[in-house]
Amino acid sequence: MQRLFAPWRYAYVSGASAVPGCVLCRAAEGGPDTLTLCRTGRAVALLNRFPYTSGHAMVAPIQHCADFALVDSETMAEMMAVTQRVVRALEAVYQPHGFNLGVNLGEAAGAGITDHLHVHVVPRWRGDTNFMTVAGEVRVLPEDLDRTWARLREALGEAHG
Repeated sequence: MQRLFAPWRYAYVSGASAVPGCVLCRAAEGGPDTLTLCRTGRAVALLNRFPYTSGHAMVAPIQHCADFALVDSETMAEMMAVTQRVVRALEAVYQPHGFNLGVNLGEAAGAGITDHLHVHVVPRWRGDTNFMTVAGEVRVLPEDLDRTWARLREALGEAHG
């Protein structure tokens, strides 16, 4: 039997990746360690540190809020505008065949971050659900997060000069 090692996943699987505070609030503050892609007055986009596919991003309100019903309509509209920007950047950089866009409200719905609302933007390609994902519960990503971050920041016009 062959083995595929992904040591960067150990921190997530073991729970050692847990950092005090809200990861999405930290992302709103920016910096490469947060994998922040872009920020507006009301919304922030960042890469998911434990992606389903290369380019898996999240868009969240700057305001810390878990309740979908409590987010004001201006913030929701800005989140969707940022989501559109991220989709366009992903299309330009990766040429995916489609996207999954989704919001998981609560742990029972699959939310890994339950206390801060966010939209997942997951680029998809025909055949990206293969035996590794289905049988082995493993995801094979062709690119590391630092490279993904740099490429998408450039596509979003957010590269540091």
